[in-house]
Amino acid sequence: MSNSKIRTVFSWIRRQWRENPLFSTCIALAVMVIVQTLALGVHFDSFGDWFSSFCTNWINVLRNNATVGIISLGMTFVLVSGGIDLAVGSTLCMTGALFMLLTDSSGHGILAAAGIHGWMAFAIALLLVILACALLGGLNGLLIANGRIPPFIVTLGTMKLFRSLTQFFMQKRTPVFPEPFLNFASLKTGDFMLMPIIYWLVVAVLLHFLFRKTVFGNHVIAIGSNEKAAKLSGINVNAIKRWVYILTGCLVALASTIQISRLGSMDYSNAGSGSEMDAIASVIVGGTRMSGGRGSIVGTMLGVLIIGVMNNLLNLMGVPPFLREAFKGVIVIVAVLLQRKEKTS
Repeated sequence: MSNSKIRTVFSWIRRQWRENPLFSTCIALAVMVIVQTLALGVHFDSFGDWFSSFCTNWINVLRNNATVGIISLGMTFVLVSGGIDLAVGSTLCMTGALFMLLTDSSGHGILAAAGIHGWMAFAIALLLVILACALLGGLNGLLIANGRIPPFIVTLGTMKLFRSLTQFFMQKRTPVFPEPFLNFASLKTGDFMLMPIIYWLVVAVLLHFLFRKTVFGNHVIAIGSNEKAAKLSGINVNAIKRWVYILTGCLVALASTIQISRLGSMDYSNAGSGSEMDAIASVIVGGTRMSGGRGSIVGTMLGVLIIGVMNNLLNLMGVPPFLREAFKGVIVIVAVLLQRKEKTS
């Protein structure tokens, strides 16, 4: 290859790295996957054993990050619109508690007391939890859009409010989740538990269409890019903001249901704790601009994978759990610095 062609290739790579967030995200993910593969080692009896271990490891990574992945999809809309939602973890905890109370099989379940059992009870509980989450998200959106309160302040307050109320009302309650409902997330395909991954992928495809192919998605991008210009162009900014937080609330409800169904219970003191930071980190690493106006569902999916692979890699390398958050913080800082560099270039 001639020197001119080499320079052209490097120039194209440099331009893509600077202008295309998905390109740089894919490169980062590829590097981490290579390192992860090396960390798995080569001490296997055959290639088949190694490949089986590789696939099992990846399925575990995807399944363990499906809940945060679904929340991150909603966070993408929030950040692109120029907002932020710190209450998703506490919302997950509160709605998880509601779901447990509705489906409790220990004799104190709300639906059981009304004579509703089986999968009908599960479906009704899921719908009620989604409605409850939509209302909680709508509350955030209302305070932000109509109350003119900064999103950081509103969601910081509701984060504390939702978790505190949940812990207060659930301190003497120990609901039992019905075993048949575990199949919602724990049903196995062969030897693998794939349902959380399938739910995540289906929701991602639907939201990618919503983000890229609908007026709502275009309005979210317009508001994040320039809110004043969006208002002058006739966009109902307040309504779009409210719907963004309602959508995020509905996704948190689904994530909460999946988590309970997969684990069979919920720890109300820690459930969802840190989910907001994981979601925000995944979205930013995926190329979404912190100041709003740019982002993608595909980028967020890649960002979730980067964070998930990093956690898995650190676990394989024996890094203490307390230091793993430090690595995550470094990745977020680097991602934001790259965004600033791009903006000033």
